[in-house]
Amino acid sequence: MATKLDLSLSASLPEGDHALICLVGGNGELVPSLDKDLAAAVISAMATAQFAGDEGKSITLNLEARTVVLVGTGTTLTAGSSAEAIGGKIFAAVDALQIKCAVMPEHDLDDMVMADIILGLHMAGYHFEKYFTENSSNEASVKIDVVSSALGGDHALIKDRNALMAGVAMARDLVFEPANILYPAEFKDRCVALSELGLEVTVLDEAAMAKLGMGALLGVGQGSRRESYLVVMNWKGGGDEAPIALVGKGVCFDTGGISLKPPKGMEDMKWDMGGAAAVTGAMKALAGRKVKRNVVGVVGLVENMPDGNAQRPGDVVTAMSGKTIEVINTDAEGRLVLADALHYTETEFKPQVMIDLATLTGAMIVALGKEYGGMFSNSSDLCAQLSAAGTSTKEPVWRLPMGKPYQQLLKSHIADMKNIGGPAGGSITAACFLERFVADTPWAHLDIAGKAWSDKSTPIVPKGGTGYGVRLLNRLIDDWQPVTRDDS
Repeated sequence: MATKLDLSLSASLPEGDHALICLVGGNGELVPSLDKDLAAAVISAMATAQFAGDEGKSITLNLEARTVVLVGTGTTLTAGSSAEAIGGKIFAAVDALQIKCAVMPEHDLDDMVMADIILGLHMAGYHFEKYFTENSSNEASVKIDVVSSALGGDHALIKDRNALMAGVAMARDLVFEPANILYPAEFKDRCVALSELGLEVTVLDEAAMAKLGMGALLGVGQGSRRESYLVVMNWKGGGDEAPIALVGKGVCFDTGGISLKPPKGMEDMKWDMGGAAAVTGAMKALAGRKVKRNVVGVVGLVENMPDGNAQRPGDVVTAMSGKTIEVINTDAEGRLVLADALHYTETEFKPQVMIDLATLTGAMIVALGKEYGGMFSNSSDLCAQLSAAGTSTKEPVWRLPMGKPYQQLLKSHIADMKNIGGPAGGSITAACFLERFVADTPWAHLDIAGKAWSDKSTPIVPKGGTGYGVRLLNRLIDDWQPVTRDDS
């Protein structure tokens, strides 16, 4: 895991020169029990600074006895996103210290709350520095010792949070990687390596996909020197139940193909595989946490490049389902990848539900900004569960409409459909296109174009690759209840 954080769990207060981390409740009371003289000095300094322990606020006190970092919790501190944010605030405060070294004494918090604070520390401490050279001024690591008599490294809650963080970190790593390093074959290899966690990983190469008739997916990749793949990661933790299926768009680089994108900002298209990254990270977390569900993750891995063999505007391709598609714009390629991936997943695994994730449309950012993932579905039950999971993990989604008027915009005069519906409602018509490749299964499409990468940081999500979707999907599966289609 790429991280700036050096975190240790211990049962007693370590010796040495370090700052002291103390949480402060909304009533201004110190949460841990401190030495009487130190507590008096801290309370006096808090009064002078008018620090009342408001949630999300922090202050560093340079006292004569030692440096003390205070982080406010507000009136209540609960497990989940609130505790995780506190962990993020602690990391930021210690990172700002010159010595970057602190200890958090025993706070006698609920085990779940403490575990989520530790998760927040790890989330905030993520740092992708793989390509800096040894001569660069890399930032010093942040060392934090957490004292807890109840939680050790082998505690079930800590193991669970560490596995979840490993999945988030993998998704972030994949999104950060440059496309000359993370091309389809390399992405495929990183998926295959997850078999050591107990995932059954199967790889379909171009010959296997051609035999199955995946003309939509293969058409996207035909302009690249890099081979395309479909990778299946199967976690069998739930006995005989039908699996929950997660499907991800993995366009490892998107030039737009013959419908070439403008040069400005094209470097960002290294993260056009954010949906596949989220699915892969989610599968790693589910396997690491040994979740008692059957879950299958399917990712379509391609490059969209404009060589002499590239797909042209006006070409007609035949998808695995047998439906024909007129390719009006080669930059609307992700939906072609997902069309075959969705049909393959539904027919091969007969899942109880399918959820696809994709950085699918720029129109999604226009509609929702970078605050929500767009959600489209044929199941209100599924939408309710996704919304609840998104709210609890601070990875929110917002449902948008579909329907016959939008479907009509995809009408082609020479094939079953076009791959775009025109400038109006671009995210909606993209979802309507995908819906045509889902037969009978409850399904949701999450357009995460505005969420896979962030230009600003939050307490637990550094700037850059966010890992959005990993925690959302894990929470959804943890709380899963069967769903039906709206038309069933």
